[in-house]
Amino acid sequence: MTFNLRVMVESDGENAWNKRYPAAARAMEEHGADFIGTQEARLFMLEELAALLPGYAWMGQGRRGGHEDEHCAIFYRTDRWELLESGDFGLSESPDQLGILSWKTDYPRMCTWAKFRSLQDGTETAVFNTHLDHISEEAQVKGMELIRERMEELSRSSAGLPFVLTGDFNVEPDNIVIRGLEAAGYRNAYSILPAGDTDQVPGMTFHDFQGGERGRPIDYIFSSPDLTVEAVQVDRSYYDGRYPSDHYPVCAQLKTIR
Repeated sequence: MTFNLRVMVESDGENAWNKRYPAAARAMEEHGADFIGTQEARLFMLEELAALLPGYAWMGQGRRGGHEDEHCAIFYRTDRWELLESGDFGLSESPDQLGILSWKTDYPRMCTWAKFRSLQDGTETAVFNTHLDHISEEAQVKGMELIRERMEELSRSSAGLPFVLTGDFNVEPDNIVIRGLEAAGYRNAYSILPAGDTDQVPGMTFHDFQGGERGRPIDYIFSSPDLTVEAVQVDRSYYDGRYPSDHYPVCAQLKTIR
């Protein structure tokens, strides 16, 4: 699952985080996803979710280092997966230091990653989770280039480790960021959906608490070529009588090609 949680903003009123975090936890619990890449969560938000999701643990730093500012935290099911190693890097010209602005960004951007071992069969996989800049195309393109380098480096050093990339990319499907990932052989989870009106398949994922379907996605799940997409869903459901965020959660079922 990828899920932009919408940071706490008091002016959201009835849609502010303190009113809807139980609904966000319900949405996460409903699907029982092995991994959930989240965006825009501050530490207190992650702690509130964790208290309602006892079957999950999470990891990741804030985008200014430590637990400062928003996180790209990854939740994972502790009954299915063991965390082997993890890290964070900035999407900047100084990636080993969080909090650096580069390429005309308004905020520091980052990626959180983790490597896991299955408690069932011992197989390993990696998850990368990010939130690309919302304004600068240069930052979007160069940020994704850096993520791709890090994913491929980890895969090479781990004997072809399969990996998943989740996130709010802040771009639509015809953007160079998405086209570049697809051209490089990464699997876009939406690719299994039937062809149709590009404003309806898969439809929008950011809805600003207004609901609706018509539009284009900006939230994505990609995987390495050795994983196949079995199913994908944009979850437009109400939970506890409300939308759990201003973004819809997106879920995909992936399977290793053997």
